[in-house]
Amino acid sequence: MLALLFAIMSAISAELGGFLAISRQKKLNYILGFTAGALIGLVAFDLLPEIFELTNSNNMDITWPMVALVTGFLLFHVVEKFILVHQSHEKEYTVHTHPYVGIAGASALIGHSLLDGISIGLAFQVSDSVGLAVAIAVIGHRFADGFNGVNLMLRHKNKRNMTMKVLALVAVAPIIGALSTLFYSFSEAFLVIYLGFFAGFILYIGSSDILPQAHSKDSSRVTIGLTILGAVFIFALTRLTS
Repeated sequence: MLALLFAIMSAISAELGGFLAISRQKKLNYILGFTAGALIGLVAFDLLPEIFELTNSNNMDITWPMVALVTGFLLFHVVEKFILVHQSHEKEYTVHTHPYVGIAGASALIGHSLLDGISIGLAFQVSDSVGLAVAIAVIGHRFADGFNGVNLMLRHKNKRNMTMKVLALVAVAPIIGALSTLFYSFSEAFLVIYLGFFAGFILYIGSSDILPQAHSKDSSRVTIGLTILGAVFIFALTRLTS
């Protein structure tokens, strides 16, 4: 039930990100800066220590979870560059207005959201603490994905009504993903490999996607400070809950 609760929270986070993109509120870079720091902190202070602990308790070779981490990082780098899961930064490219591009990118985000829900469910199969860490990571980047998905569709001249429907699907998908994990389970050995893969994905999202976006238009001291604060917040949270 905890997995479902956090999946619902991630859905709300995606909706908030999407509505923020529509309203074009300022100071988004502050939110993204904090989120980026929090995601990087989650990898360093929670996911990696949990991976090390599980490999030791199961007498596993640490090499394979680390291979999974690098694979997760590089795979999502390729996905971002060639399948347009995330919005390209506006300064890097000239503006194009092809509606099908926005729909294709948003459709990829729906699939991405489904996998996020599955990630939450699988993480709670490891332990409640790992589930909480993964849920926080998912909720953080769900906000950014909701924002980016709406921006992508609006920038390519998709109608607002269609954009809102896609945003709703992006929000609902992680709930479906989390519910699906109630019907199957995996061994700890598999879950350790999966945690490594997920850590690589979160590290990429935090450092190569959300962090540059946070600093792309206003790399102020406040934004930098909030990025550091995000990492410190996760460090403190993991110490309190350990």
